Amino acid sequence: MRFKRSFLSIPYVIFLLIFVMAPLAVVLVFAFTNGSGRPTLSNFIGFFRSSRTIATLVYSLFVAFITTLVCLLIAYPTALALAGSGFRRKHILLLLAVVPMWINFTLRITALKEVLDAIEGNLAFYPFLNTIIGQVYDFLPFMILPLYNVLDEIDPSLLEAGRDLGAGKAGLFFSVMLPLSKPGIMSGITMVFLPAMTNYVVLDMLYNSTFIMGSLIGSYFNAYDWHNGSMISAILLLLIALFSGIERKGEGR
Repeated sequence: MRFKRSFLSIPYVIFLLIFVMAPLAVVLVFAFTNGSGRPTLSNFIGFFRSSRTIATLVYSLFVAFITTLVCLLIAYPTALALAGSGFRRKHILLLLAVVPMWINFTLRITALKEVLDAIEGNLAFYPFLNTIIGQVYDFLPFMILPLYNVLDEIDPSLLEAGRDLGAGKAGLFFSVMLPLSKPGIMSGITMVFLPAMTNYVVLDMLYNSTFIMGSLIGSYFNAYDWHNGSMISAILLLLIALFSGIERKGEGR
């Protein structure tokens, strides 16, 4: 049998089957079964009938939305300045924005907690604000990187053509720069929104008593309620698929 380049993908396929598809199948089995192992939809019905779980979902979406919006408002001008910089080795400037990600996550949030505690005196006074600050601090580089990659690849001749056609700075931005950077915006939103909706570690380390979807999943699994924990995980998987579909549709346009 002749060697084919497709054979090189065999280790990757085996890895996916064992460490991705098999755990995913276990989660889905638990999500659609009850304690007796019988197929049921009662887990999902109970989720959407419970005011507590719906409130947690709405709050998680709100936290993720605010986090993503703040990251976008900070990251876009930052990436625009980096991409338009005349510095020959501007990738060094980009590296400075990403360097905090090299530090251990626990150390970074612990340091942030000490800073906030010194400013506020008591973190319990501003739980929502601290949550947003912690999430933005954690996920901002994931918004900067895709925006920088897209903005850096924009052909300068397109901007020159816009100026020749009489476009001012605002018109140039909204007519040329913003439409061309939409793929980076969509990619950044996807990379920030979904993790921000489930990252309860930031809340726990900043002494926040509020719950988001990740906290709810953790509480179910800590109570050995595998079925409801898996059910919420399945709902989040559906949301991920939905956002991925929206992203692909936006890129296609």
